[in-house]
Formats: sequence, structure tokens, C-alpha cells
Amino acid sequence: MTPEKKARLIATFGAWLVRLMVATLRIRVHDQAGVLNGPPEPRLIWVFWHNRLFIIPRLLNRYLPQRPGSALTSASKDGEIVAAFLQQFHIHPIRGSSSRRGAAALLEMKRFIAQGYDVAITPDGPRGPRYRLNAGPIALAQKTGALVMPILVQYSRFWQLKSWDAFRIPKPFARVDITILPLHTVPPTPDAAAFEAERLKLETLLGKD
Repeated sequence: MTPEKKARLIATFGAWLVRLMVATLRIRVHDQAGVLNGPPEPRLIWVFWHNRLFIIPRLLNRYLPQRPGSALTSASKDGEIVAAFLQQFHIHPIRGSSSRRGAAALLEMKRFIAQGYDVAITPDGPRGPRYRLNAGPIALAQKTGALVMPILVQYSRFWQLKSWDAFRIPKPFARVDITILPLHTVPPTPDAAAFEAERLKLETLLGKD
């Protein structure tokens, strides 16, 4: 079996399992940005911490199905499985990270935004440190003019993995609160200090837990 077929097989099973678990959850979406019922903003950059990734495909497929989605995922071998998993939820994977194919991934994200896609980024991925926002979303927003959509996720009960990000999986029948914060504009910055201030501002919006 080729690595690509193996990745698709694992992703298909994983997606089936996730859908089964999500069907039991009590999900509440708190839309502070007005994106669920308001006029459509053509370009959004979704940002949320890596350990809250589990529920995000459901947010797109169930609550924002009209928005074409893409997501940045690692260029590693594990990233092949994640990419295949995203495709199960009609999310186009963009392969790359700050450590591998970073420049190429940035160009591809710009291309997708220009075509009207949203781009989802876990800004502390793929290897951390946990809850430290990397420069990617700031640079992408400045280069494209797209608005940033910060997303907070809280589970009433969850399993926590012993991974670098302490990945969280909600337990069956848990309550899930998804908060879409007001859309965030990233202005041009004249120097490194101003850029760092914008990075810290977005990191603070996402919080640490």
C-alpha cells in the first residue's frame, strides 16, 4: 500500500469516528463577529490554537457551509494524514509550516484568499510552543488585506493528550462553546517593534487556555 493510500484510509476512518463523536456534542456558537447571519466578508483568516482543532471542521461544515475553506497543515509525513483528513470535510489542505515550505505555503495561501477562500491557521503549530502565536497570520493579513477571525473553543469535559499542544478531545455529550470574536484588522507596520505589537495583540485575544 502506498503512503498516499494509507493516509487516505486512516483519514477516512478518523473522519467517520470524529463525525460519530461530534454528533453527541451539545454545541453552542457565540457569533460576536456576525458572520453567521451578516453580510458575507469575502476573505477571512481563521485562527485558533492547535489543541482546539478537533471541532473546527464541524464549525465550517455545519454553521458556515457557504464559505469555501482551506487550511494550513504540516509538510511532514503526519501532515499527509491530516491533509487527507481535511479533505474528508471538504477543506482544501495547504502543505507547509514555518519550518518547512514556509514561503511556498504563504504564496499558496495568498492565492487561495485571492480566489475567495477562507484560510484556517493554527498559529502555534505545528510544533509549538503551545499558545505562542507565530508571525504567519499577521504577515498573511498584511499581504492580502484579509480580516482575521479569532476563534475560542471551550469543552465542558474532555480528554487531554500528552502531546506538545496538550490536544483536547471532547468527551461524548460534552457541551462545546465556540466563540467567534469580532473580526480583527491587522494594519501595516513600519518596523519590527510595531509588527511584534500586532502579534502580541492577536495572541492576547486568543488567550492561554
